[in-house]
Order: sequence, then C-alpha cells, then structure tokens
Amino acid sequence: MSQFFQVHPENPQARLIKQAAEVIRQGGVIVYPTDCGYSLGCHLGDKSALDRIRAIRRLDDKHNFTLVCRDLSEISTYARFDNRLYRLLKHNTPGPYTFIFGATSEVPRRLLHPKRKTIGIRIPDNKIASALLDELGEPIMSSSLILPGETDPMTDPYDIRDTLEHALDLVIDGGFCGLQPTTVVKMDANNIEILRQGAGDSSPFA
Repeated sequence: MSQFFQVHPENPQARLIKQAAEVIRQGGVIVYPTDCGYSLGCHLGDKSALDRIRAIRRLDDKHNFTLVCRDLSEISTYARFDNRLYRLLKHNTPGPYTFIFGATSEVPRRLLHPKRKTIGIRIPDNKIASALLDELGEPIMSSSLILPGETDPMTDPYDIRDTLEHALDLVIDGGFCGLQPTTVVKMDANNIEILRQGAGDSSPFA
C-alpha cells in the first residue's frame, strides 16, 4: 500500500520532502510531479527498484531511462558536452526538455542505450521536483508514467494511487502539471538533433 503526500506546488513542505527522499534512499519507487506530467522515480543505483518500474510499465531492458538532475554541475558528472553546448543548456534549463548526451563512466551501464552509450538528462522546472532533488543530493532515475497499452501519461494523483497503490511506495500529489511530454534534443559536439517536439520551444536548438 503506497503512501500519499499532498505537497504544495509553490511551497513544498520540508518535512514531506525529507520523508519522500528517504523513501527513495530506502529503495522505494515513487510517483512525483515534474513540469511535464508525473514520473516514476527511484534511486540511481537501485537495480531492484528499476526492475519494479520496468514491471509497472512492462518495459524491456532496452528502454532508456532519464536522469532527472537538479542543476548543470550535476549533469556534467553524467553527460559529455563542450562549452558551446553548456551555454545552450544554461539558457534553456530548467525547462521542459530531455537532452540525450554521450554518457560518462559515472552512469550505471544498465541505464545506457545499449548500442550508442547515451543517456537522457532532465532539469525540470517544478518546485517539488527541485526540492526533492536538493534533499536527495543526487539525480532521480525516472520514467514517464505511461501505463502499458496507453499513449498518454497519467495525470490525476488519486487515479494513480487507486491504480498503482500496490506497486508503489509513495505518490506525491503536486496538483495538475501538464499533459505534453518534453521536447527531446540529442546533442553532441558535432550535431544537435530534435528527436521529439513537445512542450519545450525547439527554436534555440534548430
């Protein structure tokens, strides 16, 4: 049976944020709000929690997970980029983007695209997610909350709890946080490619 926290979207309660971070540290799977809908999340190094997310979404081992990070300095630990790309990131984060980069050796191999050794990275513009990341002190391993057979993500925290309460450890209710997915941008030193147009303005990367 999952816990259910109602967290204020503008002024997240520190007590609840601390408890949520501890759930993650203890190997829990949570649902939390971002600027592009609700996401499933777990501890970066926890294989069993990752497997639970795969089971909820019925994903195979080739699915790309995303590292949700708090700032650019944290991104640089896990992704390879040069000064030109850093400036682009600085002007467009936090925001509704997922960036695909070549991964550093800090990224667990099970999170990488098996052929290209890439990783998805996000810095969401959401105060609850930011507070949780600050408290945790490291990225959250995440996946969009889209159930098997569906094309749209789940958006109602009460519906999420009713549907998945036995598969989750915590649902954070942060109110409505959008339907549109992120804009996905693949970036390396030689090329910038928009892989999916979503909520984020893609013109800075065109």
